[in-house]
Amino acid sequence: MRRSTRRRFMAQTAALAGSAVLSPFTEAKAMSRLKIARIETIPVSYATRGRFKFFEGPHGEPLGRQTVVVKITADDGTVGWGQSVPSHKWSYETVETVQTTIDNYLAPLLVGRDALDIDAIHALMNRFIAPMFSTGQPICKAGIDLALFDLACKHCGQTASERWGRKGRDRITLSWTLNPVSLDDVPRLVDEGLAAGYRNFNVKVAPDPEFDVEMCKTVKRLVPNGFLWADANGGYDEAAALAVAPQLADAGVAVLEQPLRPNRITGYQKLKKQGALPIILDESVVHSSDLEEFVRLGMLDGVAVKPARCAGLTDSRRQIEMALDHGLMFLGSGLTDPDLSLAASLLLYGAYNLQYPAALNGPQFLKDSLLKRPFEVTDGQLAVPTGIGLGVEVDQVRVAELASPK
Repeated sequence: MRRSTRRRFMAQTAALAGSAVLSPFTEAKAMSRLKIARIETIPVSYATRGRFKFFEGPHGEPLGRQTVVVKITADDGTVGWGQSVPSHKWSYETVETVQTTIDNYLAPLLVGRDALDIDAIHALMNRFIAPMFSTGQPICKAGIDLALFDLACKHCGQTASERWGRKGRDRITLSWTLNPVSLDDVPRLVDEGLAAGYRNFNVKVAPDPEFDVEMCKTVKRLVPNGFLWADANGGYDEAAALAVAPQLADAGVAVLEQPLRPNRITGYQKLKKQGALPIILDESVVHSSDLEEFVRLGMLDGVAVKPARCAGLTDSRRQIEMALDHGLMFLGSGLTDPDLSLAASLLLYGAYNLQYPAALNGPQFLKDSLLKRPFEVTDGQLAVPTGIGLGVEVDQVRVAELASPK
């Protein structure tokens, strides 16, 4: 991380009560040691609508969207809520691994620790759950991070904006996700997005370049002024990616996300040097140290920031700071995030004034909510929460209704 970025981030995070202290009482509370008393996990399952390939069974049957809600209670009774959103078709993490890792390893480690010292808690988690290529089980750790953020803000009486000392945009423009089975499906799926108020589209591409180019041409013809974002989820090989990138650019695609598997470093260097499209990394970047290394290696033009993928808000902020410092694009994306995870993403993208439509497709594909006031898309946008902590209120009756048997 460059020195200017590090200084700027440390200056923003060092003031625990944010840039504006609300009162002497709040300041005293922020400086006090708040101990974690209890960590609970609740697996919940959301019914889905439409087709999304990451939530299908082996025969195309809908599986629902499984998550783990994390509830952390402090010794003063303050409660923070978080959420881990694994997907076994997207990563090696599952709802079962998230729950057992928290219950059997992280909760015993963290109970009694200072809930306000988030960096120390991440250091403990990373020592106890070892890394692979990067941070070990980041989706699991994201649930802890979000719950502690919510808890700390509630303890100090702060909104995210006050805690971070940042005021950006209050609404986030969304992108409608397309993953058609056939080209004949594309006009209907685009019409569904337009009818819902969306004007920007992200498409799932790979491994068939011919299909992908024709799909993108169709989308661009139907929505000529929309932002068109192609996401390969690592599905091309190097030769296919180098061949299709110029064709996707000609079809009107604005960026190409994660064309290769995360470990194909020389392939990414070739794609960036080719320059046909801005290359955006997603699955490759789990931690800010990954991003720093990949910038040095000349592998990317931008990063799709996902708190759910990157162990929560703490390191996601560092990644955005680094991207901005290096003049890279930062895009907002998610893992079909519901409720608490979605709230965290909106807070982050709002605070850092996201300039592009966000691929947050939870509202598109999920039917249920555990919030007292569920999110509502208006004109293809979501409002950034404004309340204390994550800015949303959990309905514990709905949590119980959506809970999966352990």
